Amino acid sequence: MNLDLILPAATAILAFAFAAALFDQWLERRRTFQSVWGIGMVFFGVASGSEALAAAFGWNEILYRTWYLTGAVWTAGWLGLGTAFLLGRTRFGYAFALCLFFAGLFTFLVRNRPEYAEAGAMPFLYFVAAGVLALAVAIETYFQNERWPMLAAAAVIGATGLSVLLMLTTTSPAPGYALDERTGMPVGTLFPPVLRLLTPFLNISGAFALILGAVFSAYVFMPKRRVLAYSLDPNQPGDQFLFNLLIAPVAIVVNLVASLPGAVGQVIAGRIHSRVPATLLIALGAFIPTVTDSLNRLGSTELFQLGKFLGVVFLFLGFLVSSEVFREFRVPFTHIRLWRRAEEALPPDARDGAAPSKA
Repeated sequence: MNLDLILPAATAILAFAFAAALFDQWLERRRTFQSVWGIGMVFFGVASGSEALAAAFGWNEILYRTWYLTGAVWTAGWLGLGTAFLLGRTRFGYAFALCLFFAGLFTFLVRNRPEYAEAGAMPFLYFVAAGVLALAVAIETYFQNERWPMLAAAAVIGATGLSVLLMLTTTSPAPGYALDERTGMPVGTLFPPVLRLLTPFLNISGAFALILGAVFSAYVFMPKRRVLAYSLDPNQPGDQFLFNLLIAPVAIVVNLVASLPGAVGQVIAGRIHSRVPATLLIALGAFIPTVTDSLNRLGSTELFQLGKFLGVVFLFLGFLVSSEVFREFRVPFTHIRLWRRAEEALPPDARDGAAPSKA
């Protein structure tokens, strides 16, 4: 059994099926996050399909470049952008701004590593761009403007366009691709540092936005115990707002942990809102490939394919469970309805948590 072929092929099939379901739902409901997630899953499928084709017929330069752009650079960024649009009416913009800032900071901190020695001033420019965008997203969130996901989109689309330009102007020595000598998995060492630094820029912001967004949604929709009180209401005095903004991450984590026993009780009783288990599955689906992709960049490529397969499985399961995305099942791209799920009432505290003036 050739797992190097079976795992990426299965991953690609699931990713394309997932993308088709998302685009089908977008045609029905016209929610921006569905189309953006659909684009991200198409990139996921293309990257995995490239790996499957390479396992069957061997790598070449076209497959290698396609794999790097769609998988290593674009997928996580677009999935994280979908989360930004989903949570655009909430205070999640602060978390997205933090993700952008840390992504830029990482590109700046690694500039002195030998493999990035030829990047020149680009790490600093990436850092400045990330900082400016992060500040803009935070300001828009503070003033309760629902336009901050558009700024996030500008960052992702801009980085995507830049990666295409850099790829088109990159020449690769023969044979046009690079593989790990031990496992035969593709690695990005053949590309110039300026292009490779876009990978953590999009992956850190996108992957952490997807994970934190899923956890945030679970927190919003579960029954909560507010052990630590905080408020992100912009109408409070400035010093109080800054203090609450600083303690908010700690407060959310503490309150989330304190709320877990009540959430487990509702799961047992069958009263939990579907968004809670759905978003936890999504968080797990984003976390697994994030870990295995990081290991791949550090030279440990053994779990690379398995991580991507498990990632798309848990992501797909999470969206199937959530009534927010899949309220009904139809023959794709038709109006033939096979089954419809009853609407779920929001818990009172979920209404508060989803409001722009709250956390």
